[in-house]
Amino acid sequence: MAARRYDPAVDHPSRQPHVVVVVPVGTLEGAKSRLGIALDAEERHDLAERMARRTIEAAVATPGVAETLVVTPDDEVRRIALDAGARPIRQRGHGLNAGLREARDEAVAGGATALLVVPIDLPGITAEALAAIVRAVSEGTEPRVVLVPDRHGRGTNALAVAPPDAINFCFGGDSREAHVRGAREAGAELIELDGPLRLDLDTPDDLLLAEQLAPAVIGAARPAPTVE
Repeated sequence: MAARRYDPAVDHPSRQPHVVVVVPVGTLEGAKSRLGIALDAEERHDLAERMARRTIEAAVATPGVAETLVVTPDDEVRRIALDAGARPIRQRGHGLNAGLREARDEAVAGGATALLVVPIDLPGITAEALAAIVRAVSEGTEPRVVLVPDRHGRGTNALAVAPPDAINFCFGGDSREAHVRGAREAGAELIELDGPLRLDLDTPDDLLLAEQLAPAVIGAARPAPTVE
């Protein structure tokens, strides 16, 4: 199934959408260990905290979003979620995909017609960027899968599905290929979006790019060396 860009001239809503954003957050202690060459443990904790807060606030402020759920085992993150106006869910299972399944069950129980998964390591996160994904997943036929790949075309930096159980969550490794395959097997319409969410913070090189894109977000992070 070929991916295409969302076109508001041809995509029209089929029913009143109830879109829920899910923000998965692990423990802040030890977060982003792959940035250890550039940032010490305290700096990585502070960066993860800032990014979590910014991501949750952007999700809450996004037009068309009915609710923002933050699934996490971390009490500090739960407090950040409550302060931002989101609803925290204490993660019981182990691993990212298990936490997402728990959040999906909560969203479906609340009447969600679509789900948008957004990690916290996207320095280009804004309500406007998320709104483009919400529009794409809300308007048109179901099942529908909307994804934003990472800048290397291998990972998945944002994933929206309608209905919420249209495909399985396959984050980790080459998740873009896995999600595309899931959409194809489900007979879902697949839409891939470009834009500022394609940059995530996994490596020191990503950190250098993020410092140029959003220096206020990176804050006290030290300049990172380029990795060959």
